[in-house]
Amino acid sequence: MKILYIAAEMVPYAKEGGLADVAGALPGALEKAGMDIKCIIPGYASIDREKYKITKCKNFKPIAIHYKGDDLKATLSKGKLPNSNVDVYFLDNDFFFGRDGIYNDPETKEGYDDNAERFVFFMRALMELVRQMEWKPDVVHLNDHQTALIAVYLQRMYADDPFFKDVKSLFSIHNLGYQGIYPKEIMWFATFDLSEYYPMSPFEFFDQVNFMKIGITFADVINTVSKTYAEEIITTAEYGFGLQGVLRSRKEDLYGIVNGIDYSVWNPESDDLIPFKYSSKDLSGKMKNKEALLKDQSLDPAGANEPLIGMISRLVDQKGFDILADCMDEMMENDLRMVILGTGQKKYHDIFSKFAKKYEGKLAVNLTYDNKLAHIIEASSDMFLMPSRYEPCGLNQLYSMKYGTVPIVRATGGVKDTVKPFSGKNPDGTGSTFEEYSSEKLMVAVSSALITFKDKNQWDRLVQNCMKQDFSWDRSAKEYIKLYEKALKK
Repeated sequence: MKILYIAAEMVPYAKEGGLADVAGALPGALEKAGMDIKCIIPGYASIDREKYKITKCKNFKPIAIHYKGDDLKATLSKGKLPNSNVDVYFLDNDFFFGRDGIYNDPETKEGYDDNAERFVFFMRALMELVRQMEWKPDVVHLNDHQTALIAVYLQRMYADDPFFKDVKSLFSIHNLGYQGIYPKEIMWFATFDLSEYYPMSPFEFFDQVNFMKIGITFADVINTVSKTYAEEIITTAEYGFGLQGVLRSRKEDLYGIVNGIDYSVWNPESDDLIPFKYSSKDLSGKMKNKEALLKDQSLDPAGANEPLIGMISRLVDQKGFDILADCMDEMMENDLRMVILGTGQKKYHDIFSKFAKKYEGKLAVNLTYDNKLAHIIEASSDMFLMPSRYEPCGLNQLYSMKYGTVPIVRATGGVKDTVKPFSGKNPDGTGSTFEEYSSEKLMVAVSSALITFKDKNQWDRLVQNCMKQDFSWDRSAKEYIKLYEKALKK
């Protein structure tokens, strides 16, 4: 099958969230499984074209899209996805993508005011540029709301186009909380007929336009990134974010596939970003990493024999920072050290900066994103904290287990599917879990992990259980191929 994979971000070129990790790994696994796959993402100015050997495509004619009195041109550049033979195309336009930041203005930390226009331009332009490839996809794989309108373009505007005729679509929902909700005026630029905008239509959502709703409505097949999350978004208003009814109407076409991880990148035996490599058979390198990180983060080195809790996350409500803040003082009363890495809402920057000063020597807070430090935290920590309000799949709990770092997680979405509680009754478990979203239950899970840590035999077994887990993309790729086949039969 020929698969055209379209996303707004992709590792190693541009990353904002977990979608980038998926987009950077799944295409390579699909190619390995026998698919003929090509990818397209926006050509952001921040992409290091020299480093990744990205060059302009001279055999493609630029296309122009009229916008506010100007004809904005789009061109393509091309590179190879590292460690694969997958072609990655970059849709270039200086007006929309020649600025810093993927979705957000780096200065204000808020979304760009013209994000609707930026990604409509991306979708409209790529439909025209793809026709010049002399390579017709069987299925286009769309990811989140920034690519969602392509599903309706295939069904409507390009339904009779010889190139796109019979091309099917799979729409992957990575996080239903980010839907792309914009004023109805975007209908004009998206080239939708205003007669289709009326209450309860696919194009209307509480007097606005919802890109995610359009993708769900028109895609041939839909999936999200875990089986539990697929159930949660159709059964509860909390997880459905207003789209649970639309999702229920497509229930027969909705599937859940847990994300994989790229073990060529995330593996303590081969990770060049960590100071000391190690394996499940010899964990001595993990202690050396821990000692080095404590020193680097100015944490009391006497804590080397005490548990180190790592946390790599966006500092936002979704990730549980509200309940974490409520129990932070209680947590810091324990004999432990903690390292936090990530950026997010200003209120949490302020709150956790104050905690870092209050618990100097025990808590280190890094308000940035540093890929190398992320790897070091995974390789150095004894435990990884992930108290998410909701989590479609989650990747850090998967990384953590590979590194022998025990997850402390809220059992929701893909986290519930991948981390099983460890106890005397369940000695094959892989973490400490809690279900009720509260600081009290979070502390119960943390306390349980701290108690287990003191029992060397139990802790060693738990660490070995974690490191034996297999969440490779090869397994997930096979599931995606089944969905492509379902789409082709629609």
